[in-house]
Amino acid sequence: GTPEQEIPDTGMAGVDWESCMTMNDTWGYKHFDHNWKSEEMLIRNLIDIVSKGGNFLLNVGPTAEGLIPQPSVERLLGMGVWMDVYGASIYGADASPFEKPEWGRFTQKGNVIYAHVFDWPSNGILEIPKTGDLTKVYLLGDEAAEPLNVKETETGLQVAVPLQAPHPVASVIVLERAG
Repeated sequence: GTPEQEIPDTGMAGVDWESCMTMNDTWGYKHFDHNWKSEEMLIRNLIDIVSKGGNFLLNVGPTAEGLIPQPSVERLLGMGVWMDVYGASIYGADASPFEKPEWGRFTQKGNVIYAHVFDWPSNGILEIPKTGDLTKVYLLGDEAAEPLNVKETETGLQVAVPLQAPHPVASVIVLERAG
């Protein structure tokens, strides 16, 4: 399946799919189309699509001279900087094992779950569903730091996170599970 300019609400179960989108409103270069999607929107779209088991096909329309427009370059560089730190949560990742949380999205690879946090908790506590026996919880990109503290509650888990988000668009917490 290849939905254009949209992300299915729950993915497309049982079907290989990709969401193809433009960086602005048009598929080819149009000198008058300045309605660029933000770097934040593009990164969060990527995460949302992967969390639903899809692939992100992002269109880049060159000018008549074969040049990539500067707004495209800026957004692609921003996405690349984010991927340099958080790419492990995207490359080869599968759909989320959980319903969409109000603060972001999940992806997974084997026994590892990645919590992509869009709305960082101001109280320093991230509420997540129970994920099985955890062996380690930490911030992706800061593996050398102390693991994050986790408290089990009746409704799930509370992960103690720094008060400041590591990335303003999407920070990632790694939940390593046993077995």
